[in-house]
Amino acid sequence: MKHRHIDVDGVRTFYREDGPEDAPVVLLPHGYPSSSFQYRHFMPALADRWRLVAPDYPGFGYSATPADFPYTFDGYATFLDRFATLLDLRRYALYLHDYGSQIGLRLAMTAPERVTGLIIQNGDIYEDEFGPKYKPLQDHWASPTPAGRARLSQAVSQEGFMDEFVGEVADHLVERISPDLWRLSWPLMDTPTRREIAVGLMEGLKENLEWFPRYQAYLGEHRPPTLIVWGPQDGYMPEGAARAYLRDLPDAELHLLEGGHWALETNLTEIIALSRDFLARLPR
Repeated sequence: MKHRHIDVDGVRTFYREDGPEDAPVVLLPHGYPSSSFQYRHFMPALADRWRLVAPDYPGFGYSATPADFPYTFDGYATFLDRFATLLDLRRYALYLHDYGSQIGLRLAMTAPERVTGLIIQNGDIYEDEFGPKYKPLQDHWASPTPAGRARLSQAVSQEGFMDEFVGEVADHLVERISPDLWRLSWPLMDTPTRREIAVGLMEGLKENLEWFPRYQAYLGEHRPPTLIVWGPQDGYMPEGAARAYLRDLPDAELHLLEGGHWALETNLTEIIALSRDFLARLPR
């Protein structure tokens, strides 16, 4: 795997890349609170046949945190589009997870002809299937207060990150989840600016709800080939959030795994096998 930097409209951007340059592309936008690090095992497992590219968003991982960048879902979608353009990624499958599902779908909507297929893993776009962990966020969206914002800020901590990664899965799965995920992510996020970005994105999820019907309309109209691999031990996105995709993608392949939100940690072997089979059937 190669670890590189590229200038994206003035933003020094870190990204990981693996596989032959002339192979079919898989673009992997990451989720919160991680970075391209979350794909560190997945990418080399597919690099014999595919070119895999995973950037760190501005304000995350090893990318820069410029003062004038718009740290919103729209801003990140525009960034991802520019990143793909600069690397001359003209056709790609998308791996959609967590915030990456919202950002990646906005990218797909801007250029549907580029998308060869979707792998969706614990990234929700159906509000009626929200899990119970959304309740504090929904309360804050409905009635924002300084106290509510302070509670969101408390989650942007090493303890909060650890809870994101291991707080919901069965005990026998916890030992599969590397503490590197929070112990290495937190020092990179522990600056006033980056903590503020993280809280702002939590608040920005309210605006993102207005995009949910648009995401669904895109899927229903274009019907991209889709593989859904899902860890239902997820307080934000339980099993119903996965099944909801079948409303707009009735031909999608759905696989419910044993794990939770970070299924690439607990169910890596299964996801690799399913992804290889799925990607091998996509057009270049």
